[in-house]
Amino acid sequence: VQLQASGGGLVQAGGSLRLSCAASGRTSSINAMGWYRQAPGKERELVASITRDGTTNYADSVKGRFTISRDNAENTVYLSTNNLKTEDTAVHYCKADTLWYTDNGTPIVAAYWGKGTLVTVSS
Repeated sequence: VQLQASGGGLVQAGGSLRLSCAASGRTSSINAMGWYRQAPGKERELVASITRDGTTNYADSVKGRFTISRDNAENTVYLSTNNLKTEDTAVHYCKADTLWYTDNGTPIVAAYWGKGTLVTVSS
């Protein structure tokens, strides 16, 4: 599975951005997809995730401001960000969790990461 993220950029505080992440390859094996972010000097953290059936999960810091959505037909996950704050500045990464089975029925679980897209929020 390959992931291509886009949509980052420079925005003023209070502004909005929409991030996209398009998956290719063995997309039928993808279960959950999510967005993570890593600010300078900090560890990577979960921003939001969404399962194949649409169940979502958000970090407390973005609840009410960010919305994750998914187009299974296009194998794309989106992150709509609103009311951005300077503390949202970070490299944002897309992740896909996959499950598939070998010919003899052995389950294979793997996680794939896309290259990050930088979101910079200025005051």
